[in-house]
Amino acid sequence: MIHYGIIGCGHIANKHVAAIQAVKGARLAAVCDTDPIRLEPFMGGDVVEYTDVEEMLAHPDLDVVNICTPSGTHKDLTVQAAHAGKHVVVEKPMALTLEDADQMIEACRENGVQLCVVHPNRFRPAMRRLKERVESGAFGTFSHANATLRWNRNQAYYDQALWRGTRRMDGGVLMNQAIHNLDLLLWLMGEVEEVASYQATRLRQIETEDTSVSILKFRNGALGVIEAAVTVYPNNLEESLSLFGERGTAVIGGTTAHRIRTWRFADLSEEYGNRIIQQVDEDPWGVPGHQCLIENMTAAVRSGKKPSVTGEDGKRALSLVIACQQAAEFGRPVRIKELLAESGERHSPTRTRGMEK
Repeated sequence: MIHYGIIGCGHIANKHVAAIQAVKGARLAAVCDTDPIRLEPFMGGDVVEYTDVEEMLAHPDLDVVNICTPSGTHKDLTVQAAHAGKHVVVEKPMALTLEDADQMIEACRENGVQLCVVHPNRFRPAMRRLKERVESGAFGTFSHANATLRWNRNQAYYDQALWRGTRRMDGGVLMNQAIHNLDLLLWLMGEVEEVASYQATRLRQIETEDTSVSILKFRNGALGVIEAAVTVYPNNLEESLSLFGERGTAVIGGTTAHRIRTWRFADLSEEYGNRIIQQVDEDPWGVPGHQCLIENMTAAVRSGKKPSVTGEDGKRALSLVIACQQAAEFGRPVRIKELLAESGERHSPTRTRGMEK
């Protein structure tokens, strides 16, 4: 039995609890939150409640810690858990800076524990079908791809918690809302070489952007567009991912990118394509993504193999967000390779010691 503990008992923690309870061989052993009131819904049975992280990490039977706190706290908690010998499942985004992401990855590596970043949308039936088509070469040469998020997060949403909409804890529409779609874009299309971007805070009274439009150049030569906004009136309109190639066109849409809207390939008849669309429509959610991740993490802890969404995967999506933010700030394109190199130099222990002198 693999024993899990959850740090941060807000809304997203409910998905983690349901996922752990649904996975054979996994058990929720502990929960932790600084606010005792937020612990109340999780009380009962043999789950131990904590208000202090160090006390929970001292729990002798705890194997994995699920971090469900505001984004800006992820690095410190991950490093703390790794040093306590606990494997880590961390909610998206894994961090708000590349330096923090590097420290998380290194801490887990040095302490011999696994690190899994929560990007559950990879497990949706439509996305799995799309991944199969990409890997089979059915698209041929890609021309371009679009990742679109047209959602609503009104002012009341941001006013509910002081950390929302802040640079230090939230990170903005790309970091907090669109990052799942960006993870999918990279998972399907491969590495991005260069980014140009415009970002603005148009309607919400927040520190970060509420609207963003970016243009990408992929390593494979394809182009891409990211449109992300939380200003769409009056509620969520769509989240979509569109891939275009010489022998195929696919669009996954709906309010949360869970239904196939277009499925046209040179090697498939229109009738067969419609059948695939119907099959996905019958169960567009499939097994919940959080459950798939917990099942995978449970197996990874037992086997020592990496989980399906690693710290490096989480850093890849984070890098794309930061590249978009910097391109908008600097008013010029940003190359991902150079961004990572600069981050590596800043994080280098040798460089740090030199600065300290």
